[in-house]
Parts: sequence; structure tokens; C-alpha cells
Amino acid sequence: MRKPLIAANWKMYKTPKESLAFLDEFLPLVKDHTSSDITIFPTMSSLHRVIEATKGTNATAGAQTMHWLDEGPYTGETSPTMLKSIDCTRVLIGHSERRQYFNETDETVNLKLKAALAHNLIPIVCVGETFDKRQSGLTEAVLRWQVACALNGIHGHACSQLVVAYEPVWAIGTGSVATPQQANEAHAIIRRVVAVHLGQHCADAMRILYGGSVKPDNVASLMAESEIDGALVGGASLQPKSFAAIVKNGVQ
Repeated sequence: MRKPLIAANWKMYKTPKESLAFLDEFLPLVKDHTSSDITIFPTMSSLHRVIEATKGTNATAGAQTMHWLDEGPYTGETSPTMLKSIDCTRVLIGHSERRQYFNETDETVNLKLKAALAHNLIPIVCVGETFDKRQSGLTEAVLRWQVACALNGIHGHACSQLVVAYEPVWAIGTGSVATPQQANEAHAIIRRVVAVHLGQHCADAMRILYGGSVKPDNVASLMAESEIDGALVGGASLQPKSFAAIVKNGVQ
């Protein structure tokens, strides 16, 4: 059985003070929740504070991105060794906004995934198609390509903690949501590609999350699908009560 994972991506929102205020309200709301894992991805300026504040709770924290090298002349970047130095255990890789606005490519996603695994960081690798690709019937081709590129050179024994997030770009922050059936079909495609590259055992064990306008009132129907193992939540994770409701409603 794959334990569900509900993750909050705060993007470029919340100062350290605001992050701690969120946790003060959120953590008591879910303190008895054991049916799914909970991870929060705050801004880099808040990350250390959130990591410290979630120690000893049923929530964890991770970074929204990282560089693949340990050090170097790369202004503004954060290395995996820097993340490890503040007890960070998780990292988002290849979010669609990173691909769209910051020129991340399939190649850099692969480099980051290799670095995360080498440093024992739990990676959540994001993949997904644009509206034009879906309308052109290319969803499966896009997912096959993105997953295959991400997993290039990755070995099955190294991926026990690897998570994939399917986030249709056309559904992120738009209010549009893939139907549970559409999402489930996409997750099944991803799992089949993982099986080809890493083996069926790894594919069966891997958690695949859905991301794209997830809210308290639609998470249950998404989570009811057999291939969907959790959610990567954007805007609806910024309010404690909203995110707590998603955590609780996502339990099947």
C-alpha cells in the first residue's frame, strides 16, 4: 500500500513570520492525522524556520528547488549540501513554473534528480502537459518523454523515496481541474514509464501526486482514483484551514 502524501507548495508567498503564524494555526488542526504524510514547501527564506518548527510534528518541510552542484559561482542558487546543512530532507524538482519562467529543461531536471538522490534528499519530480499539447492529443507523448528524461541514468535501487507529481500546466492556478479520470489515466501512463525504466516493483511502490487547482471540495474525488497517491497543492495551501481540510478530506 502506498501511503498518501499531501504537499503544500507556497511558491513566492509568506515571510518567515507569516510561515510560523501559519504553522501555529495549521499544526493543531492536523496533530492527530496519521493517514497521510504532510509536507510543506515554503520559500527559501522561510525554509530553515519551517524545518525547525515542524520537528517533532507529523509534518515535514522541503525546498522548492535547488542547483545540482554542491558549490560554485552561481549567484542566487542553493546547493544540495546547503539544504542538508539545515536538515532539509525533501526538494521539489522541475515544477512547471520553474520550467516556464526560469528555463529549466528536461536535462537540468535529470541533473537535479541525480543530485537529490546522491544527497539522500527525497525528490518530488514534476511533469505535465500544456493545454495545447492536451488539445493536440499529445498528453501521453509529453509524459513519456518528460519521465524518461528525468529518469535517464537513474537506477531502481536508488529511487525508493522518489515521488512524481503530475501537474497539467493548464490546470495550475486557473481553477480548471483535470477530471479524476483524466488525472488517473495520466498517472497510469507515468507509472508504466517508471516500470520500463526502473522496474515494476519500483513503479508499484512509487507515489504519484496530482497537482492543479486542488481544493477541499475536489480532493476526495481525485484521491478515490486508484493511481492517485496524494496532492501537490498550490493556492489552497496558503490558508491553514483550507490546507487542513484538504489533508483530512483526502483520506479514503
